[in-house]
Amino acid sequence: MQLDPESNRVAVTIPRSADSFDALWENALRDERVTARVILRDGVIVGNISCFQFNGLDSVGYWIDRNSWGRGIASRALELLLCEVTRRPLHAQVATSNAASLRILQKCGFEIVRIQISPATDRYLACEEALLILR
Repeated sequence: MQLDPESNRVAVTIPRSADSFDALWENALRDERVTARVILRDGVIVGNISCFQFNGLDSVGYWIDRNSWGRGIASRALELLLCEVTRRPLHAQVATSNAASLRILQKCGFEIVRIQISPATDRYLACEEALLILR
């Protein structure tokens, strides 16, 4: 899923190498501060969602298989994660061009606190980005 060109275009991300992807998840799953869940639809993996530390903040993120976009799956997964992870505040970052993800976060109570221009990194392309918080 994370190699899909259209998904990366929308998320303004650069796909990870297989080794980098495996190492990221191996470390995340060992970290007791991380809550990571697989998203299933009819018994098939269609994404993942997690709460993790990013720049010292409790943050959420998700990735949904493009074939499952527009079906409410990310919204429902985030609702369930927010019931499980009760600490607040939670933070999220999303490219402002990713309107669907912005809607999902706002529907679940996240509020935009700042818009900024974020520079390119090894994982993200430079873009205008919304920083959101759930209090």
